[in-house]
Amino acid sequence: MENGTMNMEIPTNVTIKGILGTLMASIDEQKNKKRVISLGMGDPTAYSCFTTNDNVQDSVVETLESQKFNGYSPTVGLLQTRKAISEYLSLNLPYKLVEDDVYITAGCSQAIEVAISILARPNANILVPKPGFPIYELCAAFRNVEIRHFDLLPDKGWEVDLEAIDALSDQNTVAIVIINPGNPCGNVYSYQHLKKIAEAAKKHKILVIADEVYGHLAFGENPFVPMGVFGSMVPVLTLGSLSKRWLVPGWRLGWLVTTDPNGIFKNAKTVERMKKYFDICGGPATFIQAAVPRILKDTKEVFFTKTLCILKQTSDICFKKITEIPCFTCPQKPQGAMAVMVKLNVSLLKDISDDIDFCFQASKRRIRDTPSRSYSGSKKLGSHNFCCRTIFS
Repeated sequence: MENGTMNMEIPTNVTIKGILGTLMASIDEQKNKKRVISLGMGDPTAYSCFTTNDNVQDSVVETLESQKFNGYSPTVGLLQTRKAISEYLSLNLPYKLVEDDVYITAGCSQAIEVAISILARPNANILVPKPGFPIYELCAAFRNVEIRHFDLLPDKGWEVDLEAIDALSDQNTVAIVIINPGNPCGNVYSYQHLKKIAEAAKKHKILVIADEVYGHLAFGENPFVPMGVFGSMVPVLTLGSLSKRWLVPGWRLGWLVTTDPNGIFKNAKTVERMKKYFDICGGPATFIQAAVPRILKDTKEVFFTKTLCILKQTSDICFKKITEIPCFTCPQKPQGAMAVMVKLNVSLLKDISDDIDFCFQASKRRIRDTPSRSYSGSKKLGSHNFCCRTIFS
């Protein structure tokens, strides 16, 4: 308190969303003859080829018109919604989840915030992938949780640098974040690699936060394998939502699930802490929650197949076009999710200092290529070279 006013320290880190907002605000729509498309937000509904299924919309209309779901839901979510999600996720696991394992959130972003908040304690640190999803850093900053980055290896299909996990982990490490299918790299981990990650987490006695918001959106060689498969080896907090697979990100219906058949969460009283934390959180609209059981049960496989076909086709086009641009290289053709990470070689461009400068200049169409200069870009992931992300459209 100072002069009767509460002061909250706001993280000063420059965020991706902050840069994106500044970039879009700087664009003069009247001078630009062509519309500038933001490639920084994973919202498939921005493109007409991605629309949700009629059954999904009908399910929400039905619950809304019933007038049975106009009141508050339990803070952890409607019972029937939690039960439906536990049954849905159990289809791909070697054991059965129950409704008490499931907590309903306002999208996957709130699930991330809850996961970090319940794990926060003095001197705690969390291992997070680089490249990764920036909200983890932002949430951790508000909770005074240290973020330690481990590299994803572009030459190995963006696999986790397992040696880095050993080097970064200590007695204050509480969790490792795994995003699969990968955002922003478009990778999909094999069963064998996920098992190695689980073994590393078990070795260091830390849990896994499995961000599976793009779950099942895999169209390459590797099928999607949920991290919860290894729940008997190491506790897993699985985060997901309707947003991507059902193409309804604006509905803000997500979940946080404890995939923990050995009851380690319960022994540590983490479940009790989670329930208390949800008492102060606001979840998604009750009628949206009530529609989930029918959405999960009645959505036909042909809808998912169509989405995957579009993603595969457009990702192939995107990859081909990227390889035709002299200043870009792509370590791996996308295998899943809705994004691809490319390498920007600024040495091939005139008057461009880094990736941020490139984006601002590209929005004004002032990029000038210099093909006479040889390729000499660094492969260091910590530099700005691996920071160009695009959404397939």
